[in-house]
Parts: sequence; C-alpha cells; structure tokens
Amino acid sequence: MNFDHPLLLGVAVLVTAAAIAAYVAVQKRRTAAMTAAGFAPVRSRRASLRRHMPYALLLAALPVLIAGLARPQAELAVPRVAGTVLLAFDVSNSMKATDVAPSRLAAAQAAAASFVDDQPDSVDVGVVVFGEQALVTQQPTDDHGAAIAAINRAAASGGTSLGQAILVALGTITGKPVALPADGAAPDTRALGYWPSATIVVFSDGQDTGGPDAEAASELAAAAGVRIQTVGVGTAKGGTVEVDGYQLATALDEQLLTEIAQVTGGAYHQAGDATQLADTTRSIDLRLTTKKEPVELTAPFAGAALLLLALGAFLGTRWQGRFV
Repeated sequence: MNFDHPLLLGVAVLVTAAAIAAYVAVQKRRTAAMTAAGFAPVRSRRASLRRHMPYALLLAALPVLIAGLARPQAELAVPRVAGTVLLAFDVSNSMKATDVAPSRLAAAQAAAASFVDDQPDSVDVGVVVFGEQALVTQQPTDDHGAAIAAINRAAASGGTSLGQAILVALGTITGKPVALPADGAAPDTRALGYWPSATIVVFSDGQDTGGPDAEAASELAAAAGVRIQTVGVGTAKGGTVEVDGYQLATALDEQLLTEIAQVTGGAYHQAGDATQLADTTRSIDLRLTTKKEPVELTAPFAGAALLLLALGAFLGTRWQGRFV
C-alpha cells in the first residue's frame, strides 16, 4: 500500500498522540477532583470499560480518517477480458462460394468486423490471411479500426493451408518463427513460452489442400497455452467456384475444424449466413485474466472512520446518556 500524501501519516500520529495525551490528562484531573471531593474512584472493570470505550473508539477514528485523507492506494488483481486475438482468414478460392450469402469470404469479413467492434480496448487484435501461405496483414493492436481495415482488404485466391495459418498466428503471438520439424520428430515446445491470454480465431470452410499438418500445428498451440476457436464458413451441401475456367465443388468440412479447436480446448462454431455468423462470433470465449491495478482506498478508510465515530457516539449515548 502507498499514499499520495504520506506526510499526512505523520500528522495522523501526532494528532492521535496529542488527543490521547489530552484524554489521559483530563481523566487524571477528573480522578483527582473526585478524590478531593471525597468520592472513591470507580474500580469495576465493567464500569471502566463503559467509561473509556466510547472515547477509545472516537480516538481510533482520528488516525483512520487522516490516513484516508492521505489517499491510500493498493494494487489489487482486477478481473478483465484481456489478451491477444489473432483472426486467421481463409482467402482461398473456395471462399468465393456463395452457399453463404453474399459469399463465404464476405460473410466472414462482416462477422469478424462485428466481433472486433465488440471487444474491449484491453484486447489486442491482429489479422492473418492465409491461402497456400499465410501472411500477417495487421500486427496485434488495440487500434481496432486498423484491424477492421485489414479484414476488409482480404481477397480470395489460391489453395488452403490451415496448418500454415496456425503456425504464422502462433509465431505472431510468441514473437518468433514457429515451424514443425521436417523429419516428423516431436517439436521442442519449451522455446514457445506460455501464452494463456492469447486466442486464435480461424475463419475457414475447412477445405485444407496443403501442409503442414493442421492438427500437429494445433498441438503446438496447445503446448503454448494458446486456444484456437474455429468458425465454419459454408454449408455441408456446399457450392461451386470457378477456378481457371473450371467449376469446382466445395463444401464445409466441420470435422476438421472441430478437431483443430478441440486439440487446444477451444470450440467449433457454425453459422449459415452473415447475420448468424456474426451472432456466432459474439459467443466466442476469450480469456478472463487479472491485472494488478492501483485502486484508491480513500472511501473504505472514510467509511471505517465514520463507523468508529458512529459506534463511539452510540455507546457513549447508551452507557453515559451523552455523546461526549
């Protein structure tokens, strides 16, 4: 605990000491006067308690009240929604499909923008777009307008690598490149650190057309304490897109998106159109963290002083028939 005006604590000590000294002196003179008048001093412990307790409470209120005027502060753990969210956007050709109106990509963009708007300033939002490769188009920032602008710039083309999207997003969170070992060996997860306040939200139809392995990448994220939430964009019935003059069928792969999320303790979210998809993103779980923040304690000190004053006044009136 610290005080904005610590010198007042010295004043509190001096004032309290002076008040106690004055009270003791008054009591001594009172006892001497009673003795001189022929009255025996009261020796009963109960009577002595009733005589002195109201004044003790009034004197105790003095340092508490002055300490409150010194504006005490303490660092308390305050719960809040905080951390880092990486929005990973599938911008492959399959996202041009219109089985979700007006298109999968447009619906995902609308939902993600709504999601960003709903986040408090304590959440930093970054944007990753991915096709066959993944690219960070906006580093995590509390400027949510910049994140929305990056979302709206996304355009569809090429294939899909969910694994690459997860690795690039994870690298952005940890601040270092992240890759799966080429020889299939178990990756060294110790260098990743632990990031429990970070979340990756993947917007995709789940049509994974290239490596690295998405589930292996998810296991890396889980080891780093990063949770992945997936949002399925599309329908099981699917649709068709034109690529290089050919009509290609594409459908939502819910199973893969579910498995990716569950590896990290996240969840898969499904929606059928832009409005439903926006509602779905609002239900995405973010981490509730705590942050130590200075909290002023003047009000509790003042309240305690008033309580002591009120109790002293009550006991003085009840036991002695007067306030002082």
